[in-house]
Amino acid sequence: MTSASGAAVARAALRPGVVLVGLLLIAANLRASITSVGPVLGELQQDLGLPSAAASALISLPLLAFAVVSPFAPALARRLGLEQALALALGVLALGIVLRSLPVAGLLWVGTILLGVAIALVNVELPALVKRDFPARIGQVTGTYSAVQAAFAALAAGLAVPVAGDDPSGWRLALGMWAGLAVIALAVFAPQLRRHDVVPPADDDLSLDELRDPDPAGRSPWSSALGWQVTAFMGLQSLAFYVIIAWLPSIERVAGIDAAEAGLHQLLFNGAAIAGSLAASALIPRLRDQRLLATVAPGLIATALLGILLAPGLTAIWVCVAGVSGGVCIVVALSLFGLRTDHHTQAAALSGMAQSVGYLLAAAGPLLIGALHDLTGSWTPGLITLIGTTLLLVVAGLFAGRRRVIG
Repeated sequence: MTSASGAAVARAALRPGVVLVGLLLIAANLRASITSVGPVLGELQQDLGLPSAAASALISLPLLAFAVVSPFAPALARRLGLEQALALALGVLALGIVLRSLPVAGLLWVGTILLGVAIALVNVELPALVKRDFPARIGQVTGTYSAVQAAFAALAAGLAVPVAGDDPSGWRLALGMWAGLAVIALAVFAPQLRRHDVVPPADDDLSLDELRDPDPAGRSPWSSALGWQVTAFMGLQSLAFYVIIAWLPSIERVAGIDAAEAGLHQLLFNGAAIAGSLAASALIPRLRDQRLLATVAPGLIATALLGILLAPGLTAIWVCVAGVSGGVCIVVALSLFGLRTDHHTQAAALSGMAQSVGYLLAAAGPLLIGALHDLTGSWTPGLITLIGTTLLLVVAGLFAGRRRVIG
């Protein structure tokens, strides 16, 4: 049996349902280790004696890792294969979560960096896996895994405080328990490791030279206007999401909303994103292009932010609107990696570019909004700035949502 036919047999032996379950379990790990931090950040600060600036860095550090690592993820996937690269990322993620939770000086930061690196790899490689294995159902599969991602993000945020309890060091268990989810995902995904992403040359639409350099003919997303439009959409929607995750509880406390209610609003925000993700996955294949979703959803986020600014007593409503709209935005952003490219290798390249630049923007967002608050003593300038960036997201969505492909 030739290597090509062996690869074909290996592919045929894996049913789409098995592949999908493994993919969804991987997606469940993408936010849980991040959203579990906010609700216990106060306890963590008190236990370790961290100043506010250092606590804020814990939120932004994984995003910086996303930005730094994302451009290298496609090359790693080409060298190891998609499945092997994803398995490596899951192992690093479990290790990072465990290290972050150990009572050893410095490991909080080492573990945070490692989990950021691991999630960056998965962020880039998962859309490429969807493009390769579900090319006719990119929107549906992306929406489904985004909904799972949002569900576990909400679950992690909701469980953090009850699991931590009254013990000052209870935050370690609240954060560390999510290593188990990464191990479970790796165990379920393990049968797919016999696949090595080997495609017979006659069936592949890229030559060996193109696999080493995905776009030698000028089709690189870095030199494409469309690539930058997709990148702008990815970055600006990520910025809005992570600012809300990082600072909304503080904004609410200034408005007189107690900590318990603010925590509930975080749960509502992440939970509502599930509905948005599922709605987007159902609508994408029914629409001629993505312009409607990519402009209306950001507009609703801007409306919700304006509502938080002018009528904070109705924040429960506003976070649901923002959550649904954010769920739509992330599904559209991730789907564009496949919908705007011709091949899963090019999809990985676009994913790496968009997530590198995008998460650099996302990391800067919480820091910028926090700095504006420290400078002015008010959250109003930060909210106005965030509304402005969300309106820019509408413009990016108008261009990125057009029915075109790079090259």
